[in-house]
Amino acid sequence: QVQLVESGGGLVQPGGSLRLSCAASGSISNMMIVYWYRQAPGKERELAASITSGGDTNYADSVKGRFTISRDNAKNTIYLQMNSLKPEDTAVYSCRLLLKWPSVGDYWGQGTQVTVSS
Repeated sequence: QVQLVESGGGLVQPGGSLRLSCAASGSISNMMIVYWYRQAPGKERELAASITSGGDTNYADSVKGRFTISRDNAKNTIYLQMNSLKPEDTAVYSCRLLLKWPSVGDYWGQGTQVTVSS
């Protein structure tokens, strides 16, 4: 069983930065994809960024050039560096770990609130 714990959310002024962390405990497959989703009040959940075990990354157009997803394999942790934050980035951010091989699984963290406001 894998558990994901997010941290790093908070209140930041527009133009500021935050780094979110998603720490995974338990057995981690060699082949996996990690996603950062976000959901603002009254809006549908949006995929913000993803990273594969091969290091390939993808970003939503709304965050491209401002957010960077990365990983530290030694710490079993995925990061989302968020720069030049805007009020519309305000949301609950959740990480999702999709295991593909040799074990299969789909795990979510509890979410962390990010609020961008002056």
